[in-house]
This record gives sequence, C-alpha cells and structure tokens, in this order.
Amino acid sequence: MKEGILICAFLPLLIIAQQRKEVLFIGNSYTYYNNMPQLVEQIALSFGDSLIHDSSTPGGANFNTHTNNTQTLAKINQQQWDYVVLQAQSQEPSFSPVQVANNTYPYAEILVDFIHVNSSCTEPLFFMTWGRKYGDQQNCQAYPPICTYLGMQQRLRESYLEMAFNDSASCAPVGMAWKASIAIDSTINLYSSDNSHPSIYGSYLAACTFYASIFKKSPIGSSFWPAAIDSNTAYSLQQIGSNTVLDSLAVWNILNADFSFIQTNDSISCTNLSSNYESLIWDFGDGTSSFNEHPTHVYGNSGVYTITLSALTNGGCLLDTFSLNITVNISTEINEVISKRKLVEVIDVLGKKGIKPKPNVPLFYRYDDGTVEKRIIIE
Repeated sequence: MKEGILICAFLPLLIIAQQRKEVLFIGNSYTYYNNMPQLVEQIALSFGDSLIHDSSTPGGANFNTHTNNTQTLAKINQQQWDYVVLQAQSQEPSFSPVQVANNTYPYAEILVDFIHVNSSCTEPLFFMTWGRKYGDQQNCQAYPPICTYLGMQQRLRESYLEMAFNDSASCAPVGMAWKASIAIDSTINLYSSDNSHPSIYGSYLAACTFYASIFKKSPIGSSFWPAAIDSNTAYSLQQIGSNTVLDSLAVWNILNADFSFIQTNDSISCTNLSSNYESLIWDFGDGTSSFNEHPTHVYGNSGVYTITLSALTNGGCLLDTFSLNITVNISTEINEVISKRKLVEVIDVLGKKGIKPKPNVPLFYRYDDGTVEKRIIIE
C-alpha cells in the first residue's frame, strides 16, 4: 500500500439543484385557507418539482400556542424537514415594538430552537403575513400606527424581518407581495369577505411567493392556477410573487451566494454580497481559493477564468453557489519569486480549525501569504 500527499486545485462543491423539498407549515387559518400549501405543491409540480408537506394550523394560534401544542412539536420532530414555515397570529406582530419584543419574539425563538434541536439542517422560514384591508380596528386606538392597512403592513414587515435576522432564519415576504399587487391593481381583491383572511387570489399570490422563496425559482410560466382565476390575472400574480422575492433575496435573508468584483489588469478585488450564510469558499479558477470575506487575487497567466463563490449555512448542510467569468490579459511575462510560505492553520470543509490530517479526507491548508491549498492524503 502506498501513501502520498496529493495537492490539487480546489473545486467548488457541486449540488444538483434540489427539485424535491419537504416543508412543514406551522400557523393558523391564514395558512389553512384555500389549502395554500397544496397550491404551492401544484405550482411546483407544473415545473417538474416536488413539494412534500404537512401542516399544523389550529385557528387563531400564535407562536406561544405552538410552543405548547403537542401536535406541532410532534410534527417538527417527525423527520428532517428542508423548511419549517412559521406564521404568527395575524395581528400580534403588528403591535408596538415593545409588546412584540415581549410577547412574540421569545416564542418565535423557542420554535426555532425546537426546529434546530430536531435537525440543524432545517431552515426556519417566517411567513410574513399581510395587513388587514382597513387596518386593525380592534387595537388601533391603543396603537394608532396600525389603524390603516399601510401602517399595519409596515409593522408586520418590520417584525417578521427582525425575527428572521435575529434567529438566522429566512423570510417569505407574502405581505410585501400583497402590497405590490394592491398598488398595481387594486381591483384584484386579495381578501375574503371579512377583509382579513385571503381570497383565492390572495392565497394563490401567497403560494407563488412561497414557491419563489423555497425553490429560489420563478413561478412565472406555471401552468397551474385555481379555476376561479383567469389566466391573465394568474400571470400577473406569478410576476408579483417572483419579483418580490427574487429581486431582493438579501432583504428577506434567504441564503444566496452573490458577489461583485473590480479588475485591474491581472488583479481582482471581490466584494461579497451573499446573505444568510455562515461560511464562504472562493474558487478563482486557477487552482487557488480563499475563505476571506472580501478577497483579492492576482493571476499569474492570461486566460479566461471562472470565479465561483460558495456560501454555506446550517452547519454546511445548505449551500448556494454563484459564478462569473473574467478574462485576464498579461502583456509581459513576469517571473515571480515565490517566497517561503508559513502554514497558518488547517481547516476542514465546514471551517473547523486545528484538524489533524486523515486519510482520504479533504483539508484546506491556509498560508501566511493568503493562499489556500486543498490536500488529500491518499491511502
């Protein structure tokens, strides 16, 4: 048996785009109305994707209710979900910041903890709901900002995003898709007769928004829409759901790898624009890589190179990549003297430090000159 050290260029981890997602919906009648999760499933099927889902949606339930609901907790623990959707009671997150901080955020955090105890790979996804058509007339005297639809919607936006960022979770911006739809064409009535719950139009728009949030793909062009909706309206709602999510992934704290760069001759300076990540791996396309947040790199030869950024979260379970091509032209050959490098640390693929080399396990060796090598001991 021979042993040796193989030094090779880092290749980004490649994952075939997942076409199957398993999702648990936790909420109340806002989720239950018109069987909204089933609408998401049908949109997914129209693109050849698959959504396996379950729900816990007792009427009027808030996050505190769910923390003590045996059915909710049992469903969280029944399997490793890709996403667990969290929808609060419709009014509660719109109350004053102090009241929401005391009565809503702690229970949202408890649910997120339950989710991660079951599986650290599951991504919590907050369901940002919509403001009532005429605001919250029951509570607006005590807190005037929610007396109108716009005021209530603004508070819901603020609270859901704060929960998402505080709990390192994602947010499905359904309420903002509703706001966009109302601004574009207020004749499409997203509300049922109580001016609170969704009509079939409102549930379909929510489903389009969830498809974009969960699959990170556009619902535009889906051949599925409920029979009560005409094709032109369905297409408009698909566009709104798609644009609301995919144009602003970082705003909703959805895992997304993204970067920009400035190139000066053979040198590039990269700016990381990713969202909701725990660690980053850069591949510069020439056999070198970096774990830095905003790295710089100098190419030694002319050519076309592919820069790939991989963003990882949830302990490395979730990964997203983004690539750009650059062209490097070096007019004169430069002979560089490579100084003796000093090893700084050894890291595994999840960023853990102080790892001892093991046979057939890829490790990353970081040097004091900023370079990183991937090494595998072949046994």
